[in-house]
Amino acid sequence: MTVLQPIKPAKKARIGLYSIGLQEYWQQFEHLRERLLEYNAFIAARMEEYGEVYNFGLVDTEGKGRQAGEWFNANNVDIVFCHSATYATSSVVLPVHQMCRKHAVILNLQPATRVNYDLTTTGEWLAHCGACPVPEISNAFERAGIRFRVVNGLLGLDYTPVVSLTDETTHLRPEAIRAWTEIAEWIRSAAVVRTLQNSRFGFLGNTYSGMLDMYSDFTMLQSQIGFHVEILEMCDLNRMLERVTPEEIASKREEAYRMFEISEDSPADPLARRPTEEQLEWAFKVAAAQERFVREYDLDALVYYYHGAPGNEYEKLQSGFILGHSLLTARGIPCAGEGDLKTALAMKICDMLGTGGSYSELVVVDYEDQTILLGHDGPFHIAISEGKPVLRGMGLYHGKLGSGISVEAKVRTGPVTTLNVTQGRDGRLKMIAGCGLSTGGDIMRIGNTQTPVRFNQHPDAYMARWFAEAPTHHCALSIGHNAQLFRKVAELLECSFVTLCGE
Repeated sequence: MTVLQPIKPAKKARIGLYSIGLQEYWQQFEHLRERLLEYNAFIAARMEEYGEVYNFGLVDTEGKGRQAGEWFNANNVDIVFCHSATYATSSVVLPVHQMCRKHAVILNLQPATRVNYDLTTTGEWLAHCGACPVPEISNAFERAGIRFRVVNGLLGLDYTPVVSLTDETTHLRPEAIRAWTEIAEWIRSAAVVRTLQNSRFGFLGNTYSGMLDMYSDFTMLQSQIGFHVEILEMCDLNRMLERVTPEEIASKREEAYRMFEISEDSPADPLARRPTEEQLEWAFKVAAAQERFVREYDLDALVYYYHGAPGNEYEKLQSGFILGHSLLTARGIPCAGEGDLKTALAMKICDMLGTGGSYSELVVVDYEDQTILLGHDGPFHIAISEGKPVLRGMGLYHGKLGSGISVEAKVRTGPVTTLNVTQGRDGRLKMIAGCGLSTGGDIMRIGNTQTPVRFNQHPDAYMARWFAEAPTHHCALSIGHNAQLFRKVAELLECSFVTLCGE
């Protein structure tokens, strides 16, 4: 994916880590404590690739467990990893998580693929028996109402400790690679949650009238996700427009010509034509105002739609939105049209995970290619484009007032995942992920983004499953197969999650 400089970089996760053992062991088995601390330091160093690590070290008594929990609270961690280094009673572990109620992940990471059966002593065995207490800990967590998950696999050392009696070099083993992939996913997901809880979503204008799936309760969103919704008016943006300088317009022109192709007239649709110089100049000016707007209000995402009297000045202002909002989306400020806050959230999640997140809806089914075209006439995530997107002049925005410039593009060929954020009758948010393949097939040349996606079933069967989950009609389209990442984000946010990926 083309990486553009973000306007507001995502926050790093604050990771709590500790290893467990029994205090009685240290006098009984020479070097065992030091060996487990060496494993602990290795895990901490690996985790630092993804976030800020707060490593308590060894928890080997019930009292130490309480201290660790309080220490994690004091450091405001987002997630707590319990490294099951050797046997420890559940009474040692439970207090950590009763004090610090953040999501718990137990790391059952065995140092070697097998013990040396001929030479292994009790002390050597204890360095490899991390799986032994996990059932006991799991039961204690369940009975205490503590949410947890377990990562199983190999530790992944690229050397063997001096005191070891067997080969512990396991970093190339699939069990180690798989385990560390899952650990990284948990940390990346925790970073999403931290960023969302410190985010400001701008809501400009209103929701497109009559789209009942998109109406959102701002308080509900803040209570469930944590972001603040800043309600904004077109006059706020118009103030920014009045301050735009010729230098800013020239800068946006250069940025747009670098990222887009300028279209000729569409061979099929008389409404889709080469942009006029007047349309381009207006779009560049509005794009400069939009960036000022985002910076002025310190926004992390923007949702917008304006409906007013025909021919008023704000209608003209809205006609220049799509270029600037596409540029902002590519720089980490996802912009969702039609007042769709829930899809802005889906786009933000995708973007923070480095997978794009383009504003989409179901466009049309191609029964011959067995694909579903997904796209929209709104903002596109340029960073995940197949080739250079096209700027096309639109004589009319379908279903809306006004005309202007639109983006015609498709997401690059390869694995993709859709992410819907919807809401049920209980008021709770639900995430729906669908995995498919962007085929690179033909698209219409009408000034809309469109990506042909082949899912894992016939389009009719797939749509039946999708629609049964009561999604909103918009979704975020991301590159890669990301259902397991999205599942972890949903779990940390305590949202329900459905995958249509057959996983």
